[in-house]
Amino acid sequence: MRAKQQSLLQMRVMTDHQAGGAAEDPGKPAAVVERESGLHRKLNARQVAMIGLGCTIGTGLFLGSAIAVKLAGPAVLLSFLVGAFVALTVMWALAEMSVEHPTAGAFGLHAEMYLHPWAGFAIRYTYWLCLVVIIGSEVVAAAIYCQYWFPNVPAWLWIGGFSTAMIYVNTLSIESFGTIEYWFAMIKVVTIVVFLVLGAALLLGIGFPRIGTANYTAHGGFFPGGWSGVGLGVTMAIFSYLGLEIVGTTAGEAADPQTAVPRALRRTLLTLVVFCLGGLGIVLGIVPWNQIDMGKSPFVRVFETVGIPAAGHIMNFVVLSAALSAATCNVYFTSRMLFSLSRGGYAPAALGKLNKRGMPVAAVLVSSVGMFAALILSQLFKNTAFIFMIGVAFFGGPFIWIMILATHLAFRRATSRANRQIVRFAPPGPWSSLFGLAALLGVLVSTWWVPSFHVTLLAGPPWLAFITLCYLIWRKTHPSPK
Repeated sequence: MRAKQQSLLQMRVMTDHQAGGAAEDPGKPAAVVERESGLHRKLNARQVAMIGLGCTIGTGLFLGSAIAVKLAGPAVLLSFLVGAFVALTVMWALAEMSVEHPTAGAFGLHAEMYLHPWAGFAIRYTYWLCLVVIIGSEVVAAAIYCQYWFPNVPAWLWIGGFSTAMIYVNTLSIESFGTIEYWFAMIKVVTIVVFLVLGAALLLGIGFPRIGTANYTAHGGFFPGGWSGVGLGVTMAIFSYLGLEIVGTTAGEAADPQTAVPRALRRTLLTLVVFCLGGLGIVLGIVPWNQIDMGKSPFVRVFETVGIPAAGHIMNFVVLSAALSAATCNVYFTSRMLFSLSRGGYAPAALGKLNKRGMPVAAVLVSSVGMFAALILSQLFKNTAFIFMIGVAFFGGPFIWIMILATHLAFRRATSRANRQIVRFAPPGPWSSLFGLAALLGVLVSTWWVPSFHVTLLAGPPWLAFITLCYLIWRKTHPSPK
């Protein structure tokens, strides 16, 4: 299989080289991909995988998936299993397109190439706004965690210090960024592994009094919320898996993207599924599902049960590192979205410039300005503008996945018509992407019945209307895109 993939990749490179005039036609894939050149390809496979985990494993896993548990009870395990199959379809689609076109613009650039320029425009700006809002919330969370130890230090001081550090890390070389994020993510991975081992020991009675499996059925049975609860739980599961797509963006700076990106996608999804299902399974076994506290991390409860001293301090350090790791990664990805938009002519040209280390410093700084704007809105307009931004962030995740799958269907059709051989990860035919599309559309609709996510459908359509208007204005003033 490995030899076959290498042969296909070599044939693809030869075909691009023989295309001759492709670079002169901006509508052709080779020309679209070439415009994002200049980034240094220095990330190794291990760093790409850990960057993916750094983004997808945020504070949410450590603070518990309480909303999903409240909806489905112990049957939330089935919800996360179904969610994993949906995520698998996205992973297949993204892996195929990233191997064929390894760029920083990733799924945004793929959508521009195979669907329509509007799709690439809308996806990248939507994703940028989503991540900016998430970065702001993670930085605020980090400041709150620090006040656990230093209650008299004002939050704005922590916010300013962490933001400055994140900006600095994102202006270093890509090798330095990859190394820093690798060890940040490792803290989270080690913590979860320890949690899984200790939790399993408690359930099985290895070295501790045996808890057993009674809690899985003791309080209303395994399906206390019925199948409707399981269905709504899938919605929460999808939001837990969001971030997997970020691995595709590293293709523009991976040393060997054809190998590193698919491998990182597989490892990230597998690790997420094991951590989410394993973590939830242990939490539900130890703590009755109707007693799970939405404000206290189940990790702390397990560590306190096994007698680990200062469990609260340990977990506070872990969630702090989780917040900073996710925020630092997201600054990286927001800057790459702006870089990609700039190189396509959809944003000011200055945002597409690189420093001598191959880093888009201007894009990093503008993304940081957006982060500070989100922080200000969160304080001054909590019930108006910021609620709308949160709604767009909730809407943006499933929307991006839907567009990835729609792009994959167009990608498969285009390569088939051109008789172009590609490295395949998804099964033959369109069925996996169609299944994912149907499931994700259902997820978006179901957010209406989840109180905490009600704003998703209130903010999503108006945002799409606004971004479409922006695209039409841009198109009118730029009749000949670069």
